[in-house]
Amino acid sequence: MNTSRQDPPGLGTEHPHPRVPTPAEVEEMPIEDAARLATELDDVQVLHNQRKWPVPGTRAEKRAERSVALWFVISALSGLAFLASFLFWPYQYVAPGAPGYGLYALYTPIVGGTFGLAVLALGIGVIAYVKRFFPDEVSVQQRHDGASDEVARRTVVAQLVKAGTDTGIARRTVIKRAAGAAAGVFGLALGIAAIAPLVRNPWKLGPDSPLWVTAWRPIGGETVYLRRDTGDPTEVSLVRPEDQEPGSMETVFPFRESERGNAEALIAGLSGSDTPVMLIRLRPGQPVVQRAGQENFHFGDYYAYSKICTHLGCPTSLYEAQTNRILCPCHQTQFLATEYAKPIFGPGTRPLPQLPITVNSEGYLVATGDFREAVGPAFWERRYTP
Repeated sequence: MNTSRQDPPGLGTEHPHPRVPTPAEVEEMPIEDAARLATELDDVQVLHNQRKWPVPGTRAEKRAERSVALWFVISALSGLAFLASFLFWPYQYVAPGAPGYGLYALYTPIVGGTFGLAVLALGIGVIAYVKRFFPDEVSVQQRHDGASDEVARRTVVAQLVKAGTDTGIARRTVIKRAAGAAAGVFGLALGIAAIAPLVRNPWKLGPDSPLWVTAWRPIGGETVYLRRDTGDPTEVSLVRPEDQEPGSMETVFPFRESERGNAEALIAGLSGSDTPVMLIRLRPGQPVVQRAGQENFHFGDYYAYSKICTHLGCPTSLYEAQTNRILCPCHQTQFLATEYAKPIFGPGTRPLPQLPITVNSEGYLVATGDFREAVGPAFWERRYTP
């Protein structure tokens, strides 16, 4: 009587490692043998592996191939639409009700929608290809610690090649072309979107280039008033010295009389990235250290500093009257208002630019010129004009 017990396949059965060939021998192996060796070296036991389309070229397979290719085509067309809208759609601001506002209002939805559809269709195409053409496989692998050796790294390439052969990607021309077009167009669109902001030359206007000047600069001798934001961009509220209490701060913006009634110009004055200014009225009797060349930039106890932090451009919107410190809430840089807003704590390394101000004959606070240095974070061509 035979009393031996036979274990089920895959359970309790020892599988000794095959002889490990040299890297040179792996290079000479057929792809099938190298892929099989990779499986054995990784202690992988394939329990089930069945191709989705055992008989190639059937109508059902062709339909599946076309459905996958369709998603890649949609991705490619969406990428082209994104590229065209990004380059040619009107993006300059247009006030509500003005001619062209409808096209301007659609810019962001069109760019965002076409970009999102390109990404979505590309992802669906990849998922659909995996679900429709990758074999159904069940494998069991023993876990091993440590890095793979040279032979294992070489044979895994054969595994990838064999996987591509099993899915039939080499003979699926429609999918390859559609996927290539989708990936190419999408990559081109991303590249242009990344490079486009760098193409425009910020120095082409010379001394009037955007990084050198702000909306506070004098133009044609017109007075530049200090204006507060009331919440209504069309309302103009100018600032007088008596409007502000000692030890207080107010955010002000530039205004010219030529802008009155011009909604677009009024909104631009409030929304410029380099226009916000902190108007600080110090408490009486505070000792102040003036910056060389800027001794006449203040009016009495009133000092005006750029609200844009010189570290990374956050708004320095906090003012502590007891210590005269201006605080940037983003990275905690502190500037001393009584010493030309120089940094005394945190990552900021240079003072906040100071705006020269005075009071005109009408009793309003006005700017007597632009900042003498670039507003915001430092850059390699920053300049200071004493």
